[in-house]
Amino acid sequence: MPSKFTALFLLLLSAVPSAFAALTENFDDVSLLAGGGWALINNSSPSGATGWFQGNSAVFPSQAGAADSYVAANFLNAGFGGNISNWLLTPVVTLTNGDSISFYTRTQSPAFVADRLELRYSTAGASTDVGLTDASIGDFGNLLLTVNPALYPAGYPDDWTLFSATLSGLGGPATGRYAFRYFVTDTSVNADYIGIDTLSVSPSGVPEPASAGLLALGIGALALTRSRSRSKQINRNQEVL
Repeated sequence: MPSKFTALFLLLLSAVPSAFAALTENFDDVSLLAGGGWALINNSSPSGATGWFQGNSAVFPSQAGAADSYVAANFLNAGFGGNISNWLLTPVVTLTNGDSISFYTRTQSPAFVADRLELRYSTAGASTDVGLTDASIGDFGNLLLTVNPALYPAGYPDDWTLFSATLSGLGGPATGRYAFRYFVTDTSVNADYIGIDTLSVSPSGVPEPASAGLLALGIGALALTRSRSRSKQINRNQEVL
């Protein structure tokens, strides 16, 4: 019965990525992050007028979902000529060697002012200690990757670009948090506007959402083939009768 099979397959396809992921976030409503276990800490100096905020679709639309469904930060995180150190910490997760984290990020197009983003993690449980200054990192001394580490003016991607990292070197499973750090020095010449979207954290040995989707397609194709074979066999039996 094709209609029932189609409904079941679509349900499987939509459910597989979220079932595999330990944490997913599409930033549909940034105002709900703090209540969902996230921590937003702006250590920029001098402090500016903005922190992390809902994406502005007039600057550029989201990678997926509603046009403004991404989290953004900009040069106003610090006062003019200051240093930006604006942190976005995930809820507490279990950390294990082989775990993977992926996200999309971009700036305005064309990129012409230097931006930089770090991805770090802490194994200190629920700690949100990032220090008290624009140079401090607190419990988040583990650096996974940096987007545009040398602060080149056109070094930050100006279209949505996927970045990913894999945990390694842990002595065993731990609890902690991942952290995004918008980290830009001297806003008199650097810092513009960045967005982050479609975050996914997948446990060790579990495929990331894109791979999980392909797995679902494979399962669906196999089920469809078997369904058609069964229908042909039934038709043959009816012809014999």
